[in-house]
Amino acid sequence: MCNLHVRSLTLRRAEIEAAGIREVLVFHSTAALLREHTADFPFPVIADPRKRLYAEFGVGASPRALLDPWAWLPILRAVLRSSVAVARRRERSPSVNPAGGRTGLPADFLIAPDGTVVAHKYGRHVYDQWSVDELLVLAKVGGMSPR
Repeated sequence: MCNLHVRSLTLRRAEIEAAGIREVLVFHSTAALLREHTADFPFPVIADPRKRLYAEFGVGASPRALLDPWAWLPILRAVLRSSVAVARRRERSPSVNPAGGRTGLPADFLIAPDGTVVAHKYGRHVYDQWSVDELLVLAKVGGMSPR
């Protein structure tokens, strides 16, 4: 699921950077596992296997993360895309038993340079994140200034 979202961010990276946003991704995985799957990500990635940052920012988990009907189509797209990429040896297979489990909920935070949280979104299911368009609007409304 994460690869779909990261792909959308990567495709519009220039727009995100032009808006003065620096994307940082946090995953509840070990650093070793992340290195296997995120080597080509154009964004800094933070390993948080004990979910300390998740707890600090109030990010939770729920069985509903995978069971919400709004998540089913993105899950299907992710499985199909990943299967093709793994078959073509462009990606490694996802972990059978990922650190932190499979029921983690996503969360997005727009943080100003002074550390103030300008906006946030706590996902209700596994693919409930801001779109790039939403992120750009929030940055403009939140007073984030371009570089």
